[in-house]
Amino acid sequence: MTDPDLHYQTTVRVRYSDLDTFGHVNNAVYATLCEEARVDYFDHVLDSGVHDISFVVARLELDYRKAISDVGEATVAVGITDFGRTSFTMGYELRYDGDTVATAETVQVAVDGDREPTEVPEAWRERVAAARSDAS
Repeated sequence: MTDPDLHYQTTVRVRYSDLDTFGHVNNAVYATLCEEARVDYFDHVLDSGVHDISFVVARLELDYRKAISDVGEATVAVGITDFGRTSFTMGYELRYDGDTVATAETVQVAVDGDREPTEVPEAWRERVAAARSDAS
C-alpha cells in the first residue's frame, strides 16, 4: 500500500452477475464493492459488526479508470482518511488483475437511534490511529 490513509486491504469477489451486456462490470457494482470493503473494514479495524454501526452514507464519489471485464477477485485498499465531529471520510482504491480500476470516496454521518447526527465514537479514532501506525 502506498497511501498510509488506505491502511487496510481486503479482497472482494467479482461475480458473473456483476457483468453487464457490454461484458464488463456494471458501473453501479463498483459502489457495492466499496460497500463490501467498508463492512470488512468496520469488522476488522473498528471491531464493529454491521449491526453495531449507526451511520448513513451522505456522499459517494467514484472515479473509474479501467473496466473489469471478467469474474475473479478484486483487491480494495480502504481506510478512514478524515474525521469530523459527526462525520468521517473513507477512501478506496480498487485493483483488479494488478491494475487500479477505480478510486472512490464516501462521507458517512454517525447517527443516533432517531437518525439524528451524533458524535463519531472516540474509540473509532483511536483504532484508526493504531491501524495507520501498524501499516506504516
